[in-house]
Amino acid sequence: MPAIDFYNDEYKYIYGSGKRGSKDMARKKTETGPARRGRPPAYDAETALKRATETFWRTGYSGTSLDKVAAATGMSPPSLYAVFGNKHALYLEALERYWEISLAATREVLAGDHPLDEALMLAYDAALSIYFSGKGAARGCFVVGTAVTEVAEDAAIRNSVAAGLRMMDADFEARFRLAQDNGELNREADPAGLAILASATMHTIAIRARAGARRTDLREIARKAVNVICGRRLEPH
Repeated sequence: MPAIDFYNDEYKYIYGSGKRGSKDMARKKTETGPARRGRPPAYDAETALKRATETFWRTGYSGTSLDKVAAATGMSPPSLYAVFGNKHALYLEALERYWEISLAATREVLAGDHPLDEALMLAYDAALSIYFSGKGAARGCFVVGTAVTEVAEDAAIRNSVAAGLRMMDADFEARFRLAQDNGELNREADPAGLAILASATMHTIAIRARAGARRTDLREIARKAVNVICGRRLEPH
């Protein structure tokens, strides 16, 4: 599966497009009066958010200063503030976009007409394409790599992480309930419990990717998890 490019493929995010609250944010920025001096046009904001996301992904939230983001985006700190607010607001925007794009990738393959085992492997392949999408070493999951370390002290980040995990669990659970209805899963299976297992597999391959595991090994871990979830033996690839 080709790598998912956050800003240049079917999951493309357009700044202020109306995705989960960005419409309100964009409206607030336009309703407060004329643009402040130094504010770049919308297409610059799209590029800036992409580059800021990549910077946070490399060095984490705490390890990324606003000056470092400014250098990566080519924007001055005042211009960044005019568009996004402070570093915290910018990071939350990047985190929200990551959830939108990664969840969309999972939902697309789960909603297809593939058999359950194939659908699950496609979901893990989509995740791996994100984890290995950067230049150089695998960067893993943006949430695992940058947000999890902040949740104990930051309520906004904690709420975002918790909400995203709930949505991931719900997407898997819905697919397992459909599989039960279609006779792909035993009627005695627990869709909610299997959803947690499926999500946990997503988390472990993300962590292991960041720690340097090979993509082929991570895919094998996912295949074994699918074997357990589906309750039948899968032929080795």
